[in-house]
Amino acid sequence: MLVLHEIETAEALKWTDLIDAIERMLRSNCVMPVRHHHDVGVPGEADATLLLMPAWVPGAYIGVKLVSVFPDNHMRGLPAIYGSYILSSGKTGKMLAVVDGGELTARRTAATSALATRYLARAEASHLLVVGTGRLSLNLIQAHATVRPITRVSVWGRNRANAEKTAEEARLLGFDAVACSDLEATARVADIISCATLSSEPLVHGAWLKPGAHLDLIGAFKPSMRESDDEAVRRATIFVDTRAGAMSEAGDILQPLKAGVITEADIRGDLFDLAAGRHKGRSGDEEITLFKSVGAALEDLAGAILAYETVMEPLVLQEL
Repeated sequence: MLVLHEIETAEALKWTDLIDAIERMLRSNCVMPVRHHHDVGVPGEADATLLLMPAWVPGAYIGVKLVSVFPDNHMRGLPAIYGSYILSSGKTGKMLAVVDGGELTARRTAATSALATRYLARAEASHLLVVGTGRLSLNLIQAHATVRPITRVSVWGRNRANAEKTAEEARLLGFDAVACSDLEATARVADIISCATLSSEPLVHGAWLKPGAHLDLIGAFKPSMRESDDEAVRRATIFVDTRAGAMSEAGDILQPLKAGVITEADIRGDLFDLAAGRHKGRSGDEEITLFKSVGAALEDLAGAILAYETVMEPLVLQEL
């Protein structure tokens, strides 16, 4: 059985290959049940959560991501989240690989946003604003630069030192990146705004979005969380990764729906529609587009298969 740790997982998931793999999976007959959430009691501490995200392609592969969230791990100096992905044969059930869940999640999340950007951002979009300085920030820069001619990167974070650090790391990767302190001023001129935060209050305001801007919302993953305000969804043409996920978890969609700012009909399409060509995506250079994702198990499966096949193919050829 193959075991891929963080570095091996990253090396096996090149951006162009991963973006294309997710797009192919969206066009496949992948089965994706609703994810499982289980509360896990921890005596004397906050309850933990066990998440299971299964998906399979009949006759080919079966996969499941297992994620544990222990909120009080900070008291131990440990990460709150651990995850692994188990990939098995869809013909025999034989376990084929265990893939690092954190790296897989980070890379497939950024790749999914880049796939949406391929459909929704203007072809000449070159100025990327990343809102947030967590693990995803560098991945988002690299992934978006794969599908659009990014020549300028701005990074904003609540902690200026973290924004400076992220910008410096981006420069080491060859990007013209700077930290910005004025979020509004930068958002008003950015072509693509990619948000990956845990904010419960809007950070990006619709009034700031210039004609032709694309707003990519990744971080808020609960109904109580949001990264954009009502004016953003009112002005934008809205797309989501999956309708089921958006309608159950995405605060950026659910809160304005509840307030009557938008209706379900205002969600023009999801990634399945875009990948299948049922919706062409952006319709004009002046259109403001918005993409909201909360994550989908098929994205993990696509990434795990790609990592497994990328590593195994040279080994198989060596045996021939």
